[in-house]
Amino acid sequence: MHIHSLELKNYRNYEYLNMNFDSGTTILYGDNAQGKTNILEAIYVSATTKSHRGSKDKDIIQFEQDESHIRTQVVKSDITRRIDMHLRKNKTKGIAIDGLPIRKSGELFGVANVIFFSPEDLSIIKDGPAERRRFLDLELCQLDRMYLYHYTNYNKVLNQRNNLLKQIYFQPKLAETLDVWNQQLVQYGTEIIRSRKAFIKQLNDILKDIHGKLTGGKELLKIQYEASVDESNYEALLIQKQDMDMKYQSTQVGPHRDDMSFYINDIEVRRFGSLGQQRTAALSLKLAEIEIVKQLIHDTPILLLDDVMSELDESRRDYLLHSIHDIQTIITCTGYDDFIKERMKINRVYKVVKGHVYPEGEVKDLG
Repeated sequence: MHIHSLELKNYRNYEYLNMNFDSGTTILYGDNAQGKTNILEAIYVSATTKSHRGSKDKDIIQFEQDESHIRTQVVKSDITRRIDMHLRKNKTKGIAIDGLPIRKSGELFGVANVIFFSPEDLSIIKDGPAERRRFLDLELCQLDRMYLYHYTNYNKVLNQRNNLLKQIYFQPKLAETLDVWNQQLVQYGTEIIRSRKAFIKQLNDILKDIHGKLTGGKELLKIQYEASVDESNYEALLIQKQDMDMKYQSTQVGPHRDDMSFYINDIEVRRFGSLGQQRTAALSLKLAEIEIVKQLIHDTPILLLDDVMSELDESRRDYLLHSIHDIQTIITCTGYDDFIKERMKINRVYKVVKGHVYPEGEVKDLG
């Protein structure tokens, strides 16, 4: 699987862009704030409907414009698919696959499997639980349509239940209707917890080998899912916590409150690991993500590396580059790195200057 081309209109600092990619490695280099990351973001949005930055559509659309367009051509099993995305400031986005509009954004998942790796991902170990849940949900939504179904419905029910809890503050008799939402929350939430546990088990099976090689066999990395509720007593705990839910006007237990912890040789990395151990664990996690996607889709995902090389030491960079030699990789960096030239085959190189992209050697003086 690989991205063949990307076309942008009124997307962040790009008034118009049309560029092609090689199925191997493409380098995008240039100074900071020129638009390199915006290209990777557009690819990610076209595959997942969401920005890796968490940006809303209205923030992506170029200043003083009402709409933005992304067109991506993806080659999968020698078949080219076209994704058209229409972002609008005051309306929901429009999406078409091969010229046919889709009704639900979930129909897009699986057309292109994209993995984004940025310096922020190196902080996933020590950041708050929301980032770790986001990692699980974004990956599982791409890989598993049933997870997407349960996740979407869970969040709808959760929002409705939380709105009801706010109303109960003014109308206490409405508490009698909580049971209806409790049952649905348990139904969808249980499936989310089961899928996350299964995914983490698969990750652990792969992580053992990857992290062992990264650390010369000195460390064993393991992930543990930290559930706020067990499937067996989910509904009972919801009822037990109901008074607290009404007090705080929000649901206190469920997969939206869950977390995962990382252990190296049975010591929790977030609390007791060194910065080097935390970064190595995060790198192992990303590499394991690549491997698990390969196994599940029987194809290679598209890897987007956003200025991550400068954050890794030489041994970690070597291991990363060795691990991704067989998949399409689009890399951003501030300089056309000698490190990358020496250690991997580069298929295309572009320089990004003030929202313009030029093949290496064709950079114009923009004044």
